[in-house]
Amino acid sequence: MSNKVALIGAGAMGGAIGARLVETGNHLTVFDLDKEKVAVLVEKGATAAASAAQAASVSDYVILSLNSPQIVRAAVFNAGGVAEGARAGALIIDMSSIDPDATKALAADAAEKGLRWVDSPLSGGAPKALIGQLTLMAGGREQDVADAHQVLKHVASNYTHMGPSGAGQTTKLINQVLCALNFLAVAEATQLALDAGVDAAKIPQALKGGRADSALLQEYMPRYVAKDYRRTGRIDNMVKDLNGAQDLARRTNTAMPLTAVCAEVHRMLTAAGLGGEDQAALMEFFKGPDKEIAG
Repeated sequence: MSNKVALIGAGAMGGAIGARLVETGNHLTVFDLDKEKVAVLVEKGATAAASAAQAASVSDYVILSLNSPQIVRAAVFNAGGVAEGARAGALIIDMSSIDPDATKALAADAAEKGLRWVDSPLSGGAPKALIGQLTLMAGGREQDVADAHQVLKHVASNYTHMGPSGAGQTTKLINQVLCALNFLAVAEATQLALDAGVDAAKIPQALKGGRADSALLQEYMPRYVAKDYRRTGRIDNMVKDLNGAQDLARRTNTAMPLTAVCAEVHRMLTAAGLGGEDQAALMEFFKGPDKEIAG
């Protein structure tokens, strides 16, 4: 029996999640303000809805893939939102990356309306979603997290219950700190190799299996060398997540000097008009006025 799933938000990430859910036999109803994004999923077999409320009214699960807590709140609680149409006991699965405290408040407000809430942000990006290999970190009640897995197992190969509401979002911030620092370190090392005349394209193979090896080294050093800026994520979205991590660090009195530097580099690139580019565009930070990135 296929799951009845509503998808609210069909951008790059939501679109990939939706495509995978349709491919694996789920009945998907999708709503997004951008009708062209909805049309892409309809062509794959999804059903379009005129509102978030309509999508939720025919679904047992509601997946949110949105950009900020303000947008999530509006999509759920404003007129025409999920809460207006959702069945009693429907499970909202928020796969957005938002603030843990905002998530706790959203979950509490949903509970007052008889709705269940799981925060399940992700790591792996659209490419992993399309092949069902996302890493998900979930927050919420144990039974709700288990129930959410009935849908999320189609898009994820690693699914971990981290604790109560907000715990998934906190784990995602930690994930983003590790990713951002690794992205920047690989970019910096790539530029050093290029400046020193070493064939940087060979470095991932040379270091494979060693202590410096990582998935990001293997994926991104070749992209840095080739100036392959095809977008699988956005620099400005990383800025949002690093801001969230720094806010959490202030609340917990946690020193994060490396994250502070990394966040400033991301902000500088955003200020230079590169916020919409992939993390591969971090190489632009290392280009001086007389320096070209070797291709």
